[in-house]
Amino acid sequence: MGKIIAIANQKGGVGKTTTSMNLAASLALLDKKVLLVDADPQANASSGLGVDVRSVKCSIYECLINQDSISDAVCDSPVPGLSIVPSHINLVGAELELLNMPQRERRMEALFAPVRNDYDYIIIDCSPSLGLITVNALTAADSVIIPVQAEYFALEGISKLLNTIKIIKAKLNTRLEIEGFLLTMYDARLRLANQIYEELKGHFGRMVFDTVIQRNIRLSEAPSHGLPVALYDSESRGSINHMQLAKELIKRNNQK
Repeated sequence: MGKIIAIANQKGGVGKTTTSMNLAASLALLDKKVLLVDADPQANASSGLGVDVRSVKCSIYECLINQDSISDAVCDSPVPGLSIVPSHINLVGAELELLNMPQRERRMEALFAPVRNDYDYIIIDCSPSLGLITVNALTAADSVIIPVQAEYFALEGISKLLNTIKIIKAKLNTRLEIEGFLLTMYDARLRLANQIYEELKGHFGRMVFDTVIQRNIRLSEAPSHGLPVALYDSESRGSINHMQLAKELIKRNNQK
């Protein structure tokens, strides 16, 4: 049975989409069958992996609101073994549309049930909010990866996210676990970045990934070419970091 992992943090600009795209691609390059679900209305994970979001007929929006099959929304990616369920700007209004629907927090969970066994990993790129779409993602997920930017306000807001996870675990999804905290945009030359890593380790111990994602220009350039960094520049630091992360994730899950 495939493992469903949400990439979530309500703070914007922490590297959620970059992590989602490149972790999913790295897992696929390590011979895992992966589905990346773009649950952010900005659709950056979709366009960053070469999907023309303007021509998409069926997206995560149609699946959530009209209950279209997830299989109808699946698109190919440039990486063998990696498929994508794209997003659409319409997802902005889905929060309001879901409000009066039955089982509104469990609609994403129901979508994944028929396809879950077809993949080793299903990665969900969440939007930077703790709204109903993110609640759906966390209710459907087995675990959550929390990207944390290596900057001064990094830990601000994490307690709110942890509280949301706690509530969802108590009321909607008892199996939800924290897969790990991932330090992103890390610059080893800055004392502050090292302090934040030590602070994270002090607070959360083994829940913090050993891998850190370093600042890297190739990582920023890759999405404009519709490619994950591993295909854009496999020798770059960004590619090496995400491949290390994928290996660490696989190793953690094999040990459980």
